[in-house]
Amino acid sequence: MLVHVPGVLTPDEVALCRARLEAGEWIDGRATAGPQAARAKHNLQIPEDSATARELGDLILRALGRSPLFNAAALPLRVLPPLFNRYDVGMGFRNHVDGAVRAIPGLNMRMRADVSTTLFLTAPEEYDGGELVIKDTFGHHAVKLPAGDMIVYPATSLHRVEPITRGSRWSAFFWSQSMVKDDGQRALLFDLDQGITGVRGRLTDDDPAAVALTSCYHNLLRRWAEL
Repeated sequence: MLVHVPGVLTPDEVALCRARLEAGEWIDGRATAGPQAARAKHNLQIPEDSATARELGDLILRALGRSPLFNAAALPLRVLPPLFNRYDVGMGFRNHVDGAVRAIPGLNMRMRADVSTTLFLTAPEEYDGGELVIKDTFGHHAVKLPAGDMIVYPATSLHRVEPITRGSRWSAFFWSQSMVKDDGQRALLFDLDQGITGVRGRLTDDDPAAVALTSCYHNLLRRWAEL
Protein backbone atom coordinates (compact mmCIF):
# COMPACT_ATOMS: atom_id res chain seq x y z
CA MET A 1 0.00 0.00 0.00
CA LEU A 2 1.43 3.34 -1.12
CA VAL A 3 -0.21 6.45 0.32
CA HIS A 4 0.52 10.00 -0.84
CA VAL A 5 0.03 12.45 2.03
CA PRO A 6 -0.10 16.02 0.66
CA GLY A 7 0.76 19.20 2.53
CA VAL A 8 2.30 17.66 5.63
CA LEU A 9 4.51 20.73 5.98
CA THR A 10 3.40 24.24 5.15
CA PRO A 11 5.50 26.33 2.70
CA ASP A 12 6.91 28.26 5.68
CA GLU A 13 7.91 25.02 7.42
CA VAL A 14 9.56 23.75 4.24
CA ALA A 15 11.48 27.03 3.95
CA LEU A 16 12.61 26.73 7.58
CA CYS A 17 13.81 23.17 7.00
CA ARG A 18 15.70 24.22 3.89
CA ALA A 19 17.39 27.13 5.69
CA ARG A 20 18.47 24.97 8.63
CA LEU A 21 19.74 22.20 6.36
CA GLU A 22 21.56 24.69 4.14
CA ALA A 23 23.57 25.78 7.18
CA GLY A 24 23.96 22.24 8.56
CA GLU A 25 26.83 19.79 8.45
CA TRP A 26 26.47 17.02 5.85
CA ILE A 27 28.26 13.68 6.19
CA ASP A 28 28.49 10.50 4.10
CA GLY A 29 25.08 8.80 4.18
CA ARG A 30 26.67 5.38 4.56
CA ALA A 31 27.16 6.20 8.27
CA THR A 32 23.61 4.95 8.98
CA ALA A 33 23.57 2.04 6.50
CA GLY A 34 24.16 -1.64 7.14
CA PRO A 35 27.02 -3.45 5.37
CA GLN A 36 24.98 -4.44 2.31
CA ALA A 37 23.07 -1.16 1.99
CA ALA A 38 26.32 0.82 2.30
CA ARG A 39 27.50 -0.68 -1.01
CA ALA A 40 24.35 0.58 -2.75
CA LYS A 41 24.03 3.97 -1.03
CA HIS A 42 25.59 7.20 -2.32
CA ASN A 43 24.20 10.31 -0.66
CA LEU A 44 24.75 12.82 2.14
CA GLN A 45 23.01 13.06 5.52
CA ILE A 46 22.73 15.38 8.47
CA PRO A 47 24.17 13.62 11.56
CA GLU A 48 21.25 12.08 13.43
CA ASP A 49 22.44 13.39 16.82
CA SER A 50 22.94 16.97 15.62
CA ALA A 51 20.93 19.96 16.89
CA THR A 52 19.64 20.51 13.35
CA ALA A 53 18.28 16.97 13.08
CA ARG A 54 16.62 17.20 16.50
CA GLU A 55 15.01 20.59 15.80
CA LEU A 56 13.65 19.65 12.39
CA GLY A 57 12.73 16.16 13.54
CA ASP A 58 10.55 17.63 16.30
CA LEU A 59 8.90 19.94 13.75
CA ILE A 60 8.04 16.98 11.51
CA LEU A 61 6.77 14.84 14.39
CA ARG A 62 4.41 17.66 15.38
CA ALA A 63 3.22 17.86 11.77
CA LEU A 64 2.51 14.12 11.73
CA GLY A 65 0.29 14.57 14.76
CA ARG A 66 -2.02 16.83 12.76
CA SER A 67 -2.18 14.49 9.74
CA PRO A 68 -5.19 12.13 9.91
CA LEU A 69 -4.16 10.52 6.61
CA PHE A 70 -0.69 9.53 7.88
CA ASN A 71 -2.13 8.14 11.10
CA ALA A 72 -4.77 6.16 9.21
CA ALA A 73 -2.17 4.69 6.85
CA ALA A 74 0.59 3.91 9.34
CA LEU A 75 -1.36 3.31 12.58
CA PRO A 76 1.87 4.27 14.35
CA LEU A 77 2.81 2.88 17.73
CA ARG A 78 6.30 4.39 17.64
CA VAL A 79 7.90 6.77 15.14
CA LEU A 80 11.67 6.95 14.86
CA PRO A 81 13.01 10.53 14.85
CA PRO A 82 13.30 11.69 11.23
CA LEU A 83 16.64 11.71 9.41
CA PHE A 84 17.60 14.06 6.57
CA ASN A 85 19.35 13.21 3.33
CA ARG A 86 20.57 14.92 0.19
CA TYR A 87 21.28 13.59 -3.30
CA ASP A 88 23.50 15.73 -5.52
CA VAL A 89 24.39 15.10 -9.19
CA GLY A 90 25.58 11.52 -9.67
CA MET A 91 24.22 10.32 -6.33
CA GLY A 92 21.57 7.62 -5.90
CA PHE A 93 20.64 4.55 -3.87
CA ARG A 94 20.37 1.22 -5.67
CA ASN A 95 17.71 -1.41 -4.91
CA HIS A 96 17.45 -2.29 -1.24
CA VAL A 97 15.01 -3.16 1.54
CA ASP A 98 15.11 -1.19 4.79
CA GLY A 99 16.39 -2.92 7.91
CA ALA A 100 13.72 -4.67 9.97
CA VAL A 101 14.79 -3.44 13.41
CA ARG A 102 16.05 0.02 14.35
CA ALA A 103 17.62 1.30 17.58
CA ILE A 104 15.78 4.25 19.13
CA PRO A 105 18.30 7.06 19.77
CA GLY A 106 18.81 7.90 23.43
CA LEU A 107 16.86 4.89 24.66
CA ASN A 108 18.03 1.38 25.43
CA MET A 109 15.39 -0.17 23.21
CA ARG A 110 14.65 -1.09 19.62
CA MET A 111 11.60 -0.93 17.39
CA ARG A 112 10.36 -2.89 14.40
CA ALA A 113 10.34 -0.89 11.17
CA ASP A 114 6.98 -1.68 9.57
CA VAL A 115 6.32 1.50 7.59
CA SER A 116 8.77 3.69 5.66
CA THR A 117 8.10 7.35 4.93
CA THR A 118 9.85 9.90 2.72
CA LEU A 119 8.99 13.59 3.09
CA PHE A 120 10.13 15.67 0.10
CA LEU A 121 11.81 19.03 0.83
CA THR A 122 12.67 20.09 -2.73
CA ALA A 123 10.23 20.83 -5.55
CA PRO A 124 10.28 18.42 -8.52
CA GLU A 125 11.39 21.16 -10.92
CA GLU A 126 14.56 21.75 -8.89
CA TYR A 127 16.15 18.48 -9.97
CA ASP A 128 16.15 15.78 -12.65
CA GLY A 129 16.28 12.10 -11.72
CA GLY A 130 15.96 11.33 -8.02
CA GLU A 131 12.66 9.45 -8.28
CA LEU A 132 11.89 7.11 -5.39
CA VAL A 133 11.01 3.86 -7.16
CA ILE A 134 9.01 1.41 -5.05
CA LYS A 135 8.16 -2.14 -6.10
CA ASP A 136 4.93 -3.80 -5.03
CA THR A 137 2.74 -6.60 -6.37
CA PHE A 138 1.47 -4.31 -9.16
CA GLY A 139 4.93 -3.33 -10.45
CA HIS A 140 7.26 -0.38 -9.98
CA HIS A 141 6.03 3.08 -8.96
CA ALA A 142 8.19 6.18 -9.48
CA VAL A 143 7.46 8.86 -6.87
CA LYS A 144 8.51 12.51 -7.12
CA LEU A 145 6.33 14.76 -4.98
CA PRO A 146 5.99 18.49 -4.25
CA ALA A 147 7.96 19.89 -1.32
CA GLY A 148 6.02 19.31 1.90
CA ASP A 149 4.31 16.13 0.61
CA MET A 150 5.26 12.62 1.67
CA ILE A 151 4.87 9.02 0.55
CA VAL A 152 4.09 6.23 3.03
CA TYR A 153 4.84 2.62 2.04
CA PRO A 154 5.60 -0.78 3.59
CA ALA A 155 9.16 -1.09 4.87
CA THR A 156 9.20 -4.57 3.33
CA SER A 157 9.19 -3.00 -0.16
CA LEU A 158 12.17 -3.21 -2.51
CA HIS A 159 12.95 0.38 -3.48
CA ARG A 160 15.63 2.70 -4.85
CA VAL A 161 16.44 6.35 -5.54
CA GLU A 162 17.35 7.04 -9.15
CA PRO A 163 20.61 8.94 -9.77
CA ILE A 164 20.39 12.73 -9.87
CA THR A 165 21.32 14.24 -13.24
CA ARG A 166 20.60 17.92 -12.41
CA GLY A 167 20.16 19.87 -9.20
CA SER A 168 19.79 18.39 -5.74
CA ARG A 169 17.06 16.42 -3.94
CA TRP A 170 16.59 16.92 -0.19
CA SER A 171 14.21 14.97 1.99
CA ALA A 172 13.41 13.67 5.44
CA PHE A 173 12.88 9.96 5.99
CA PHE A 174 11.83 7.86 8.94
CA TRP A 175 10.29 4.59 10.03
CA SER A 176 7.25 3.71 12.13
CA GLN A 177 6.39 0.65 14.12
CA SER A 178 2.72 0.11 13.43
CA MET A 179 0.14 -1.17 15.87
CA VAL A 180 -0.73 -3.58 13.02
CA LYS A 181 2.45 -5.14 11.63
CA ASP A 182 0.84 -7.08 8.77
CA ASP A 183 0.81 -5.02 5.54
CA GLY A 184 -2.38 -6.64 4.26
CA GLN A 185 -4.32 -6.10 7.48
CA ARG A 186 -3.11 -2.52 7.65
CA ALA A 187 -4.24 -1.90 4.05
CA LEU A 188 -7.71 -3.30 4.79
CA LEU A 189 -8.06 -1.04 7.82
CA PHE A 190 -6.95 1.95 5.78
CA ASP A 191 -9.50 1.23 3.03
CA LEU A 192 -12.20 0.80 5.66
CA ASP A 193 -11.19 4.05 7.36
CA GLN A 194 -11.38 5.96 4.09
CA GLY A 195 -14.76 4.40 3.33
CA ILE A 196 -16.09 5.43 6.72
CA THR A 197 -14.83 8.98 6.15
CA GLY A 198 -16.74 9.09 2.86
CA VAL A 199 -19.92 7.67 4.39
CA ARG A 200 -19.82 10.20 7.23
CA GLY A 201 -19.86 12.97 4.65
CA ARG A 202 -23.29 11.81 3.50
CA LEU A 203 -24.85 10.35 6.66
CA THR A 204 -25.32 11.48 10.23
CA ASP A 205 -22.86 10.14 12.80
CA ASP A 206 -25.60 8.05 14.45
CA ASP A 207 -26.83 6.54 11.17
CA PRO A 208 -26.90 2.72 11.60
CA ALA A 209 -24.66 2.17 8.56
CA ALA A 210 -22.03 4.61 9.85
CA VAL A 211 -22.17 3.07 13.33
CA ALA A 212 -21.85 -0.47 11.94
CA LEU A 213 -18.84 0.38 9.78
CA THR A 214 -17.11 2.24 12.62
CA SER A 215 -17.75 -0.68 14.96
CA CYS A 216 -16.30 -3.09 12.41
CA TYR A 217 -13.18 -0.93 12.07
CA HIS A 218 -12.52 -0.75 15.79
CA ASN A 219 -13.19 -4.42 16.38
CA LEU A 220 -10.77 -5.40 13.61
CA LEU A 221 -8.19 -3.02 15.07
CA ARG A 222 -8.80 -4.54 18.51
CA ARG A 223 -8.23 -8.00 17.06
CA TRP A 224 -5.04 -7.14 15.13
CA ALA A 225 -3.33 -4.43 17.17
CA GLU A 226 -0.16 -5.22 19.12
CA LEU A 227 0.61 -2.71 21.89
